[in-house]
Amino acid sequence: MITTRSHLPLFTLLNSSLTKLRMCSSSSSNLADFFFNSNKKTHNKRKRLRQGTLSPRRPVPDHIQLPPYVNVNMPPGISSGPQIHDKNGIDCMRASGRLAAQVLQHAGTLVMPGITTDEIDQAVHEMIIANGAYPSPLGYGGFPKSVCTSVNECICHGIPDSRALEDGDIINIDVTVYLNGYHGDTSATFLCGEVDDEAKKLVQVTKESLDKAISICAPGVVFKKIGKTIHDHADRHHYGVVQQFVGHGIGRVFHSDPVILHFRNNDRGSMVLNQTFTIEPMLTIGSINPIMWDDDWTVVTEDESWSAQFEHTLLITEDGAEILTQC
Repeated sequence: MITTRSHLPLFTLLNSSLTKLRMCSSSSSNLADFFFNSNKKTHNKRKRLRQGTLSPRRPVPDHIQLPPYVNVNMPPGISSGPQIHDKNGIDCMRASGRLAAQVLQHAGTLVMPGITTDEIDQAVHEMIIANGAYPSPLGYGGFPKSVCTSVNECICHGIPDSRALEDGDIINIDVTVYLNGYHGDTSATFLCGEVDDEAKKLVQVTKESLDKAISICAPGVVFKKIGKTIHDHADRHHYGVVQQFVGHGIGRVFHSDPVILHFRNNDRGSMVLNQTFTIEPMLTIGSINPIMWDDDWTVVTEDESWSAQFEHTLLITEDGAEILTQC
């Protein structure tokens, strides 16, 4: 799951920016976005995304351990301090990460023309519950579903609904599980049916940017190197890097320090042995500027150009970084 560079809760943007994002925001494009992306072709072979119908909230059995934020009237936020683990904590993080990866892998097999994102949500919900875990997004800040499904121009936080996937779509599925008191968080962008080369390249380069960022992680490495690595790779292929949404520390709490910026920056801080956090870059074909729908969750590109994202939860080890969210 993604948090925001404003260090505010997941799925929220700066309150002062919400009105601007919902209005026509063409005048707010920054210079970098103008020079690098203004002449790029937008991916307009599909109709614009529209909100579908939401199904009722799915039930969770009583024996499932709930995260502290569920059924509590408190806004979510970023917890201060890094998530650093002892041996037991590392074992628990490995277990939650492995389950998240297995759920994501299963969800990916369901991607095909005709399936609705709500059906994907149902499958994800049932698999997580069957494994004794809780779907972390459900009820987080009021989010109504168990997974995020972000299609085509949706950057992140898409709410599963009655919309059926179409041949040629791309979809990011973002899975987080809460198992034995620890969160594991991962996402990937999948191809639906016959996808054109432009979209395939976007997905490939986004995955490469995550892989390159992971490869430089190790104790003592400064976090800003992650952003430079991703941004450099995106620039080589003339893609934009979304700046409003970032990675985060993760463990016993869903979101904590450090905030991981995916673009060039001068933030301070270095990686620590046995620390866990996510890296989750979002690249775009066109504009990097987001617009939030009136559901207060779904974020799309202002020019309707397509976006892709990949994410892993990492553990910093003596030898570098261990990817916890892989099967």
